Amino acid sequence: MHPALLTVALLCAQELEPRRWTHLPVGTNIAGVGYLHTDGDLDVEPALRIEEAEVELHTVVASYSRYFGLAGWTARLDAKVPLHYGVWDGLLNGEPTTVRRDGLSDPVLRFSLSFAGAPALEGEDFRAYRQAHPDRAVIGAGLALRVPLGEYMDDKLINLGENRFTLEPQLGAVQHLGPWSFELTGSASFYSANDDFFGGNRLEQDPLWALQAHVVRSFEPGLWVAAGAAYGRAGETEINGEGLDDERGRLLYGLSAGVSAASTHAIRVGYLRQESFRNLGGDSHSLLLTWAIVF
Repeated sequence: MHPALLTVALLCAQELEPRRWTHLPVGTNIAGVGYLHTDGDLDVEPALRIEEAEVELHTVVASYSRYFGLAGWTARLDAKVPLHYGVWDGLLNGEPTTVRRDGLSDPVLRFSLSFAGAPALEGEDFRAYRQAHPDRAVIGAGLALRVPLGEYMDDKLINLGENRFTLEPQLGAVQHLGPWSFELTGSASFYSANDDFFGGNRLEQDPLWALQAHVVRSFEPGLWVAAGAAYGRAGETEINGEGLDDERGRLLYGLSAGVSAASTHAIRVGYLRQESFRNLGGDSHSLLLTWAIVF
């Protein structure tokens, strides 16, 4: 029985985020807070004698974004800091077992540059450009870094932090056609080794490759709705150099909507469904509510 077979990612490395490449005036700042409620079933290796495993997770995320000009194009910096409270229930050798965790998870920093279709503009120049180009394509590239600052205990299999860095290069494109937007983003997640995994073992994982697409419809004034889907294939995990043959796939899909109020406040609601393949991972439902202020 290998301890790594019990490991289930708290939040999968995949994301389903519409309007990631939104073109806004340089100098724009966005600060927000969001709440995410997730519940679902977990599937683990049958040899571990764990049955009927379930998780309920409450997440609060503080975020900040800054738009600025770089080489004449629009660049963006993002920071996200998540806090979790989670309860894991199941039967271990036929006996009911509950695990609780609460605290900080790993923060995420991201830099992106829209190098086509998104010139660095502000004020009247920005509004004039948008009006003159209702049908336009935006292309961008990004780089996200997950920093191992979350709560981590090397004698526990369920943790809020991963005790490893994750580097995620991204490439995205958006085609605007009047009030409609069609978005496509490809990404790859590369993981550093966790040299202090459960009892002093070394955990390594091959990259996760993911692709997500969204259709967004904008309305006046300040209302939008989106539908999206994403698929990712997670690489094999190794413990002390021993492969576990645990490659898996994940499908995410969901709906979301946002509305602006008083031109400086924004509210977003959403629903996310995750399904895992090869009977190893987890199937979950998530509800999202966020509030942000633009300044």
